[in-house]
Amino acid sequence: MLYSLFELLQELDVPGAGVFKYVTFRAAMAAILSLYLSIIVGKRVIKVLKRQQIGEEIRDLGLEGQMEKKGTPTMGGVIIISSILIPVLLLARLSNPYIIIMLVTTIWLGVLGFADDYIKVFRKDKEGMHGRFKIVGQIGLGVIVAVSLYYINKGADIMTTIPFFKNNEFNYMWLTSWAGDYSNILGWIVFGLLVIFVVTAVSNGANLTDGLDGLAAGTTAPVAGTLAILAYVTGSVVWANYLDIMYVPRVEELAIYGAAFFGATVGFLWHNSHPAQVFMGDTGSLTIGGVVAVFAIIIHKELLLPILVGVYLVENLSVIIQVSYFKYTKKKYGEGRRIFLMSPLHHHYQKKGIAETKIVVRFWLIAILLAVVTLATLKIR
Repeated sequence: MLYSLFELLQELDVPGAGVFKYVTFRAAMAAILSLYLSIIVGKRVIKVLKRQQIGEEIRDLGLEGQMEKKGTPTMGGVIIISSILIPVLLLARLSNPYIIIMLVTTIWLGVLGFADDYIKVFRKDKEGMHGRFKIVGQIGLGVIVAVSLYYINKGADIMTTIPFFKNNEFNYMWLTSWAGDYSNILGWIVFGLLVIFVVTAVSNGANLTDGLDGLAAGTTAPVAGTLAILAYVTGSVVWANYLDIMYVPRVEELAIYGAAFFGATVGFLWHNSHPAQVFMGDTGSLTIGGVVAVFAIIIHKELLLPILVGVYLVENLSVIIQVSYFKYTKKKYGEGRRIFLMSPLHHHYQKKGIAETKIVVRFWLIAILLAVVTLATLKIR
């Protein structure tokens, strides 16, 4: 919105209007505005949630300090979502197709998560929305993203980046080269299936990570900042040539979204750090995970996700391993056995008696380290 206004002012030779054409300037403004909204406006949202008695229902898992959190306002993900959407709508070039995809992703998953939280809070169903409906929603988003990218790229071959390899560009059509004239369309189908898998896995990973005060927001903030940097260098001819990485036209505009995403998650920590004044709920956790996945796919860095969102990955794997091993041992020995004291992994450390704040800070440090390693892959090959 403001971008169009400043374009008009620039045409009229208004002094200072030209600064608005720089992505770096608008990204900085987006980060500042989203930080302000999530901290200041977030306070009012929390008051409304308290007034409406939208509190978290806690299942007693025998964890220290757990029951003290009962009644803490949830659905705080609306703070993150609004703190992303408002700066992006104001500062980004809304004609950019990648910005449109990210806006659709944010709203789509926000609605999906909100519906899940609504069932938990207002219908008093602790299980929330049935898992199959969440999966259908995530698959639906994956299909929309894949089809949108197909039309944006006009059906051309789709490439991605393989970390740590010198010749690090990989063409998905290589997987279907055996199909002859049908290799292109089959390659896009393979890519579409990958998009669905990545969106579902990362979104659920973020959802599982949201189990301690400040854990999901704090581990996502460095991810958001890294994605903003990757979008900027990938969409810049100068930086892409200098770093010898894949150049993707028009994705530099996503740096504004990434900056707003970063500011929103950092600002949310103001309220969500221990002891939390608000929880993001599925409204926030499903959204931030899906946003990370789609953002990485758009900038052709989806194969970097196992490194960048390593915390999500480990949390996901801990649940899969725990459940699989329990079922296997129950079938074999007649009694289910566990590898971890409790899953997801952060609860395992709680059971070991480690303080919640110490677990969270250590996970933050790991997330920052993984973000640095991800950026290092631009040159380490």
